[in-house]
Amino acid sequence: MITEFLITAGEQPKRLDVFLVNRERDMSRSALQRLIELGRIRINNAIVKPSQKIKPGDKITMDVPKPEPLALKGEAIPLDVLYEDDVLLILNKPAGIVVHPAPGNWTGTLVNALLHHFQTSGGTVSSIGGKERPGLVHRLDKETSGVMVIAKTDQAHRHLAAQFKCHTITRVYEALIWGVPKKGRGLIELAIGRDSKERKKFSARTARPKESVTEYHVDRRYGKLAAHVLLYPRTGRTHQLRVHLTSLGHPILGDQTYGGKKVCAVDSIEIPRVMLHARTLGFQHPTTGENQEFTRPFPADMETVSKGIERLTHDGRADATT
Repeated sequence: MITEFLITAGEQPKRLDVFLVNRERDMSRSALQRLIELGRIRINNAIVKPSQKIKPGDKITMDVPKPEPLALKGEAIPLDVLYEDDVLLILNKPAGIVVHPAPGNWTGTLVNALLHHFQTSGGTVSSIGGKERPGLVHRLDKETSGVMVIAKTDQAHRHLAAQFKCHTITRVYEALIWGVPKKGRGLIELAIGRDSKERKKFSARTARPKESVTEYHVDRRYGKLAAHVLLYPRTGRTHQLRVHLTSLGHPILGDQTYGGKKVCAVDSIEIPRVMLHARTLGFQHPTTGENQEFTRPFPADMETVSKGIERLTHDGRADATT
């Protein structure tokens, strides 16, 4: 696919790769640099280096090759299946597993595990998500655990996707967060999108803000150190809960991306990952029309952290300034 950019008079001088990474949101800077070095990205039809400075009047031509289809293989990765019938599968995703293949994670993903499951059970999987995302109606971040639904037929996929789009899905998350919000409950309304400067992050500093709304309820306080909160997302943006809680000044424990290193430990307790869990998922069954709801309490690692912080409150350290 060929894309062209004409540098206007108002554009500030900058490196070619820096200019492009802010416009091609789906491509990393290293991927763009490889295309430049291969001569697939040119300035005024001339082969240049990634460090070449652009100037007004330059014409940038990008010839991005069509990606080759992935030959995904099933892998015998254990699945915690909560429910399965002819059209859908409900599972409890563990933390630490990537949902679908992507650069740097072509194997060992949830999709690889699902393919093996369906191959051995003789089941089918929806093709709407393509070869890279078969059956995936929604996703969870690598470090997020919890309940997910997988579509086994295209009809079920479309039915479930429509429910997600109309926000009729019941979703409850729980998290352990840094500090304690002043209000016991509230509504966070903050439009977010891909960050205009740090492309791996999402924030309100974006060229394409999208409405994002999260309701929160403080379920338990651990002195002033931390809190256990229940989260009810009314929209489903990437990193929404992580960004919204950070905007309150209370990032999720273990979320170094948005909270920095300070949230990776509470006193002497190390936080092993982002303390976020998709607790409840409810929807209308695509075939029967019945309302179904599946709930799993947070896993052992979050329970360990929770009990550790609770011990701090008993030791009189939970009111300390951190």
